Amino acid sequence: MAIENPTREEIGIILKKAKRIAVVGLSDNPNRTSYMVSEAMQKSGYDIIPVNPAVTEVLGVKAVSSLKDIEGKIDIVNVFRRSEFLPEIAKEFAEIDSDIFWAQLGVENQEAYDFLKEKGYTVIMDRCIKVEHALTK
Repeated sequence: MAIENPTREEIGIILKKAKRIAVVGLSDNPNRTSYMVSEAMQKSGYDIIPVNPAVTEVLGVKAVSSLKDIEGKIDIVNVFRRSEFLPEIAKEFAEIDSDIFWAQLGVENQEAYDFLKEKGYTVIMDRCIKVEHALTK
């Protein structure tokens, strides 16, 4: 099954309903794309949760080592890791309370996509959440 993203309209609805975004691979370096995108989303009113075992805090929020360390529901898991890491992140995602798996622009993996779609999750790949947010305002 080919990777098929929701329509722009559906993505707009997802982003309007979402409040909490866990960002896997969020860097504490302000020059990194993950930081800039997450900072923009935070300024737009989203609750950003950094998921990165290599940092202690990003954007004023305490970082967690893995998705399983987050308490409560997460609306979107936004992934800033290389494509080959998506299958293992998808498996962890399936064990937490979240509905939307989002891989950033340039990141996609057929195995992870198929695994998540078979379980009924909404999957978005190779799209920038900041760009989509700007387009759907």
